[in-house]
Amino acid sequence: MRSTPAFVILALSAALAACGGSSDSNAIATQNPEAAKEDTSPLAALSAIPLVGGVLGDVAGGVPDDPKCGSYTSPSAEFAACEAKNFARISEAPREELSNPIFVQRLLELGLANTADYMTRGLSDPSRLLLSPPMSVSLNTPFTPLCATYALPCSGDPFRYPDIDPFYKNEAVVEKIDFYDRDCARLSGRVWRPINSNGKLLPTVVIENGSVQAPEPLYWWMAQALVRSGYAVMTFDPRGQGRSDQQTPAFGQGTNINPAVFWEGLVDAIDFFRSTPEQPYPHNATCQASYPTAVTAFNPQYAVQDKDRLGIVGHSLGGTGVSVVQSYGATGADPWPGLMDAENPVDAVVAWDGLATPGADGGGFIPSMSERPPVVPRVPSMGQNSEYGLAPMPNLQAPDPAEKLGPFRAWQAASVPVYEFTIRGSTHYEWSLIPLFPATSWCPEVVDNKCVGGWGRPMAEFFSMAWLDRWLKRSGEAGFSDADARLQSQSFNERLSFYSRSARDYPAKSGQRVHCENLLEGCAP
Repeated sequence: MRSTPAFVILALSAALAACGGSSDSNAIATQNPEAAKEDTSPLAALSAIPLVGGVLGDVAGGVPDDPKCGSYTSPSAEFAACEAKNFARISEAPREELSNPIFVQRLLELGLANTADYMTRGLSDPSRLLLSPPMSVSLNTPFTPLCATYALPCSGDPFRYPDIDPFYKNEAVVEKIDFYDRDCARLSGRVWRPINSNGKLLPTVVIENGSVQAPEPLYWWMAQALVRSGYAVMTFDPRGQGRSDQQTPAFGQGTNINPAVFWEGLVDAIDFFRSTPEQPYPHNATCQASYPTAVTAFNPQYAVQDKDRLGIVGHSLGGTGVSVVQSYGATGADPWPGLMDAENPVDAVVAWDGLATPGADGGGFIPSMSERPPVVPRVPSMGQNSEYGLAPMPNLQAPDPAEKLGPFRAWQAASVPVYEFTIRGSTHYEWSLIPLFPATSWCPEVVDNKCVGGWGRPMAEFFSMAWLDRWLKRSGEAGFSDADARLQSQSFNERLSFYSRSARDYPAKSGQRVHCENLLEGCAP
């Protein structure tokens, strides 16, 4: 995840003016000081097309699907036509959002409310702020960490907040938490549970954000889906992101500067999630002199947890985090480093655009990823991939059909259950609902103050839930009996990439092997 592209800032300014509000582009641009400069990158140019001219939108909606896409040689006219339509899907989300005045108005009003909430928190606890007494070294400001205010593109789906969504009144108990990580940075998060669990112990899931511009609210869609399916859930901002501290009292950094927080911090989050009055969260005690902030001593929803059932879900660098954390304790991996459990308690994994390939160092634009702990397949894991990635660019030739199956092959070779698929026409932002960012449709309509429909997100939710239900649910619980059927469903086949192969290899509850090397072509039951 990276900073807000300039075209998003400019588009939002235009939308604000169209709605009759104050169009102060300088104020909006303070989210990104570079926004005032002209962005001449290919990403900005391509992504700006549907916002100002509708060209990509016309391609997406006006050209029928060709069932032979994926089989044409490249370059060729047929390949170019398939690619034009496929790439046009990245325009769907921003085009739909900007053209809907209800969405735009809600996003702007929520931005003001979230910013006011951020400032209220700082006034009530001045140690949260950079220059307020007592002197703080947290480096927290309205602009650091990025998305600290949860405003504008950092809001996520603007209709998933308690002031407008009846979910929080009718379906869930959601409690705010604050706790220290191992190096005494304050982490902000929430714990979630169904409003009436009827005394039953629930399977549990911790969700980890992607990096940089990926605060906690971007993933509330999955937290809500899990609660509705009978899970106890935790969401949180890793160090250096959202409403957690930018750095530790000893100047330890977070987010991409120090990607270790995505595995070390996830272990800390799991420790907090599993804490109880009898076993309070240990890092709060060791860090209690760091700040006057009142932290949460233990998980206030500990009583509903089945400690024998834990899944972890992560996006982007959070996908790397869950890949590492599931490894701990496996042969060839590091031992479990948590303080609440003697052994690794993780039972299942879903990684969104980020299941890590064992042996690969991560590299890329995060050089320190070369220090990543070993990734060893240990528990059932699902990888969901995007086609166009972080900085979407059209394909000039067909990619290698097997290029995204590295993790699948590693899990398969280790005889550990695995499922890997790629969403057609998708970008890295399918799983983090960032308003106005390039992605397939996720809010084509607003009905009764809810986003309805979409392309990538509904598919991601369907299979994420089915995978977790397969490994974490028990007989008599919702989702147990039909988990295998959902995982083998072909109802989303038209949304599978025709470039990159999708595959699965795991045992059904009956013990029968469910193996398919090319889901788009279909496999016999």
